Amino acid sequence: MSNYHVEPASKPQALTSEALKSMRTEAPKGLSRRQLLRTSLGAGVGLWLLEVSAGTLGFLWPNLSGGFGGKVPLGSFTDIKNANSLVPFGDGYPAYYQDARSFIVLVDPTRQEFVPGEDATGDGTALNVRALYQRCTHLGCKPNFCIKSYWFECPCHGSRYDRLGVKVKELGPAPRSLDRFAVIVQADGKLVLDTSKLTLGSLPVALGQPGLIPAKSATGCI
Repeated sequence: MSNYHVEPASKPQALTSEALKSMRTEAPKGLSRRQLLRTSLGAGVGLWLLEVSAGTLGFLWPNLSGGFGGKVPLGSFTDIKNANSLVPFGDGYPAYYQDARSFIVLVDPTRQEFVPGEDATGDGTALNVRALYQRCTHLGCKPNFCIKSYWFECPCHGSRYDRLGVKVKELGPAPRSLDRFAVIVQADGKLVLDTSKLTLGSLPVALGQPGLIPAKSATGCI
């Protein structure tokens, strides 16, 4: 018989002292748990800062560029009337401007002009012009103006407002009148809206009470 003994290849072998020393001194390959945690935390903070910066820029950009959220020039009474020739703006029908997200309406249609001045509250009575925010005060739908009744009507839940945006108490769930933007009429008669200044609408007015312009028709458009 042979004196050679064959050891199984799968039998565990003890590590040599040189291998143990190498494992203690050499840095492990790949990312350690601590490095992975630091990298993940840094990436998360960086993403959050990017979102905050983008949101801040998005909020400030309209003010810097003169769009919605800042001052929006619309022109003189004649400019607005000519630009909205398809609707009877001079008779009190609102003119809609997407850039300002507003309805522009004459307070007193018998006076075919804007009166120079400034109104931070947005009431506009002294200036003979009012700028109404395009959002229904219930859930934010855009109300439509009805040529039959000369009232604003919200197509979503039926809230109705008179020609100047005053909420009709009995009609619809909106809690207040339409909100208003500050208005400026320059010395040359040109209208400028300050859409950074919003005044919340007044409380609803009951049918037949002072402060509510009666509808031209008993039936509306919705």
